[in-house]
Amino acid sequence: MDINETKAPFFSVIVPTYNNEADLEKCIRSILDQTYLNFELILVDDGSTDSTPEICDYFVKLDYRVKAIHKQNEGAAAARNDGLFRAAGKYIYYVDADDWISKDLLQEAAYVLDVSEAPDIFVFGYS
Repeated sequence: MDINETKAPFFSVIVPTYNNEADLEKCIRSILDQTYLNFELILVDDGSTDSTPEICDYFVKLDYRVKAIHKQNEGAAAARNDGLFRAAGKYIYYVDADDWISKDLLQEAAYVLDVSEAPDIFVFGYS
C-alpha cells in the first residue's frame, strides 16, 4: 500500500444533530473514547441555531477521524442520509446527538462483524 493511501474505516458513526449544544459534547466524547479505533465520525449539523456548529468544528480540529457536514434544516432523516452519502465505512452506526455509547460498543460489534461469514446487519439493544 502506498504511504499516501488510507485504509477505509470499518465503521462510519453518523450523528445527526439539531440544536443539541447541551448534550453533543458528551455524545461525541463517548464515541471518540472507544476502545476500537478504526472508525470515522460524521457529525451532521442540520441547520442548528445554537452553538452546535461550533462544537462540531471544534472536534473536527481535535481528531482527524471527525468530519462535519453543515446544512440547512431538513429534518433528522435527511441529515442521516447526508451522513450516509459521505460515509466510507464498511458498516454504518447511527447515534442520536443526545445519547452516548459505552466505550467498548464498537469493539464488541467488531468481534461479531469482522469475520469471514459476517452478518449484513447487526442489531443490539440500549438502556
